[in-house]
Amino acid sequence: MAGAGLSLLNASAFAEVAKKSKMNLGLVTYQWGKDWDLPTLITNCEKAGFKAVELRTEHAHGVETSLSASQRADVKKRFADSDVTCVGYGSNFDYHHVDQARVKKNIEGTKEYIKLCKDIGATGIKVKPNGLPEEVSKEKTIAQIAASFNEVGKYASDMGQLVRVEVHGKLTQQLPNMKAIFDQVTEKSVKICWNCNDQDLLPPGLEANFNSVKKWFGDTVHIRELNVGDYPYQELMDLFVGMNYKGYILLEARTSPSDRIAAMKEQLEIFNSMIAKAQ
Repeated sequence: MAGAGLSLLNASAFAEVAKKSKMNLGLVTYQWGKDWDLPTLITNCEKAGFKAVELRTEHAHGVETSLSASQRADVKKRFADSDVTCVGYGSNFDYHHVDQARVKKNIEGTKEYIKLCKDIGATGIKVKPNGLPEEVSKEKTIAQIAASFNEVGKYASDMGQLVRVEVHGKLTQQLPNMKAIFDQVTEKSVKICWNCNDQDLLPPGLEANFNSVKKWFGDTVHIRELNVGDYPYQELMDLFVGMNYKGYILLEARTSPSDRIAAMKEQLEIFNSMIAKAQ
């Protein structure tokens, strides 16, 4: 295992140092949690020491807008009775489409799931931009995306929720384009969810790109496995610790380990070591 270099003594020491940080590791149910029902998901996060979870749509936990009021109350109670915070919902709603009926449908769907988030005791929904269609100007699409964020953001604000915009999409995940969108976002409830894309490293580099949008950061960040690939996670954690970030670092894992709980524990050890080294 890539994390085997962390001795038990070091892991314990790193965990103690990492407690000084206000960041907590959590799970996006993207791959490692997609086939766990809700009780299993919560239990496995507790076993691994993960403090939060972002629920993905159409996964086995079954937390969808089809739930009745009593079922939503049950979901809320399950999380309240556990050590795991339900951060919110990871949706696939996006607003860059040329087809305006599709944009409107996604806006209305977003509002329905914001209501679900409120009912289950969560604090927000993840949405995303997904592209810049060639048949219209870049400026028009950016303005349309920002206007959509403002509409759902106003609704979220009235509900006491956040709209977390994942840095996503072939062109929209480039930080200058994300900045151009947020330059037109007026609702304070709309925040950026950093997503650890290779595009973060494009000139002028990670730190400059990070700093260009950090004023809009919300309370969630998506990472992949900290010991897979070439993304400079230690540098990223240095930047978050340096700004005294207090959000949830959510693991959106892509591999297929035979023992997911052991793999989650390994990721927590690596995370704690990185946070400790950054302080």
